[in-house]
This record gives sequence, C-alpha cells and structure tokens, in this order.
Amino acid sequence: MSDPSTTAAPAGASSDVSTRAAVIQMAAGAMLLSSTSLFVVYAHTAPTVSGFYRMFFGGGMLLVWVALRGRWQRFTVRDLGWALLPAAGFAADLIQWHRSILWVGPGIATLLTNFQVFLMALVGFTFYRERPGRWFVPGMLLAMVGLWLLVGAHWSMFDARHRLGVWLGLGSGVAYTVYLLSFRRALKTHTRLSPAQFLGLMSLLCALMLWLWGSGEGDSFALHGVANWSVLLALGFFGQVLAWLLMVQAMPRLPASLVGLLLLLQPVLAFVLDVILLGRPTMSGDWTGLALALAGILLGALRPGRRAIKA
Repeated sequence: MSDPSTTAAPAGASSDVSTRAAVIQMAAGAMLLSSTSLFVVYAHTAPTVSGFYRMFFGGGMLLVWVALRGRWQRFTVRDLGWALLPAAGFAADLIQWHRSILWVGPGIATLLTNFQVFLMALVGFTFYRERPGRWFVPGMLLAMVGLWLLVGAHWSMFDARHRLGVWLGLGSGVAYTVYLLSFRRALKTHTRLSPAQFLGLMSLLCALMLWLWGSGEGDSFALHGVANWSVLLALGFFGQVLAWLLMVQAMPRLPASLVGLLLLLQPVLAFVLDVILLGRPTMSGDWTGLALALAGILLGALRPGRRAIKA
C-alpha cells in the first residue's frame, strides 16, 4: 500500500496551483485586450468599420464555440430585448473609443476609458447603495492629477482633433459603464442564456448598430487584401473571444482587488506598446502621470471587505 503523503498533494498546494493558474489566465486576458487598440490602428479602416468587424467576427465565433460545446439554447424575443441596451452601450463605446485611439493614441485612449471605474462606483452607490471603499475619493483625486499630467498640462499644444479625442476617450468610459451595468443585470435576472451565448448575441446586435451608424456616415465596409482581413479577424478573436473567455474563467477564483490590479495591465501595456511600436513621444512627466492615474484607478476599484464573523 502506497504512502498517501507521497501520492496526494496537500489541499493548500492544490489551491495555490489553482490561484496561480487563474492569475496567469487573468493576466493573459488583460494583455490580449491591450493589443486590441493596436489592431484598430493597423486595420487602416474607418473607426466604426473596425468596431463593426470586431463585433461581427467576435460574435459569430462565440456563437459557433457555444454550439460546438453543445450548450446552445434557443433565443427568445425577451433575450433579444434585454441584449439591446448593452449592445447600444457597447456600440457607443466603440464609436468613441476607436476615434480616440486614432486621434490621441492607443495608450491614452485606453487609459481614458478605464476611468469608468469611478462612474461604476458612483452608480453603485446612488442606485444600489453599494458603499465605495475608503480609498475611492483619494483614488479619484490621484487619477485626476495623473490625467492632468498626461493631457491637461499640454492642452494648449493640442489641435482640435486631439482635444476631441480626449473627450471621446472619457465618453467611451461612460458608454462602457452603460454596457457593463445592463449586461450584468440581464445575465443575473433576465435571460437563461449562458454568458458566452448572450455575449455572442449582444455582439451581433452591436455589429448591426455599428453598420447602421457607419452607413449613415458613408463608410465603406468592403475589405481589401489579406492584411486587412487578418487584422480584423485577429481583433474579433483576441478582443471579443479569447480575452473574454480567459478572464471570465479566472475572475471567480481571484479576490476583487487582484482582479482590478491585473486589469490595469491593459492600459499599461497599451501605453508601452504605443511608445515602442507607434513611436509616441513621451517625457518623464507622462510616465509620472500614467503611474498616478493607474494608482488612482486601482484605489478607486477597491471595495470594502466584510469583517470575518467569529464563531
């Protein structure tokens, strides 16, 4: 009979392995998301067009993945109805964010949209009586100082399009908040679809809205050449499918504070890639502003923990 101590791993060791795997998954998902802003630049299409193909390709891939796993459920009119608001929120987010990416750069645009952390907390406090963490106000002030160092200190040097790109980046955070809140509410109480199938449905509805918007602007949705197809397929796969699948599996196994910290890899890497690959001119004040803004966003994302109940 074998010695159990040599054949069975301790429960603590198994838990540590699971946590490390979740951290790796979460970090990988955040890093993949950081690359989506670069795909928007390399797509060489109108901003609404790249948003359309992200949602069209990504939504189609998600629904195929759900069907192949044998978890397909029939859509109902109710499902379609509850997917409309998050689809509209995401469409408004991409319309603004993709313009911000092209006009102010992937790094700043991605940082600006992450200010939705503070809006989410304010909505939670106002409508759901969710008490923000003690570091919420200091975090918000710190993030504002960082943002001023990045864009406010040089405001007079920017042209009109760059300034508009800054406002659109912040506006995309507002739209993203609408998406997050309505998507979460629909999943919790209003649809029996799995998260992946509901996201796929929402993505295709969002693609339809972006197509209507782009058509109204006179955009052409025709793709030309292998490079064009490859970049937009990668945008849909990495940004709307793989990153989401990695993070949704990892989030329930990690504390909220660690999830918030790992999600900050997205704006950090987007900024670094902007500097390295796109040659963004950067001074020491920009790096200081980035660090302060990220620290503020992290503090704003922290939630008060519950006190342990003694037996």
